[in-house]
Amino acid sequence: METIYTVLFVVLMIIVSSIRQINQYEKGVKFMFGKYRKTMNPGWRLVFPVIQSYEKIDLRVKAVDVPDQEAITRDNISVKVNAVIYYRVDAAEKAVLEVENFFYAISQLAQTTMRNVVGQVDLDELLSARDRVSENIRSIIDTASDPWGIKVSNVELKDITLPEEMKRVIGKQAEAEREKRAIVIKAEGEVIAATNMAKAATMLASSTGALHLRTLQSINDISSDQSNTIVFAVPLEVLRAFEGFGKKEEVKVVEIPKRG
Repeated sequence: METIYTVLFVVLMIIVSSIRQINQYEKGVKFMFGKYRKTMNPGWRLVFPVIQSYEKIDLRVKAVDVPDQEAITRDNISVKVNAVIYYRVDAAEKAVLEVENFFYAISQLAQTTMRNVVGQVDLDELLSARDRVSENIRSIIDTASDPWGIKVSNVELKDITLPEEMKRVIGKQAEAEREKRAIVIKAEGEVIAATNMAKAATMLASSTGALHLRTLQSINDISSDQSNTIVFAVPLEVLRAFEGFGKKEEVKVVEIPKRG
């Protein structure tokens, strides 16, 4: 009887020691006698010692910080680029069976891919089209890591460091571009103003007396300022309206004879 209890106790201890917990965000890759057996879902699972083993794989999204990489753009400008890659394990068994250390492999693949992609674009495209360059890097890494059961969801270029002399050149270029834009905007404003003045002149010329009223209004506006001497060319039609008001009176000179 004691032997039976002993055997049951030993069996119970083996079962208890064989219980393994797989969390909700994990999957377990189970081996028996060194061969892949199955992929275990979350929960309590039995892994018997000696004959079986397992490896837990985290399925959550991971971020890989790619360190600064020296690269030369297509127009032969040296830059330093760093990025962050977001990925997750899509097939746990592939991440264990197809690659030794998928985290290290993704990091190395990202570094080489980033240098290659930067070398295929010009500096202007690298600075102005980061999203397109990032998507190109993501697509290449995702395709290369697909046999490992890895899904790359996003790649973000964090920083692009330029040589100091190139920064000065870009600063001068930006300043010249702003000056060009200011000149163009000023010229467009002058064209609009000239167009509006031409329309106003046409309207004044086509309406009888409108030009005379505008002239009198202008005289009234400038008459309040007495600090300047203004010579104003008044149209002849306006002067005719004042004819007869400014005539001087004739003065007759009568010679009085002197008395004896």
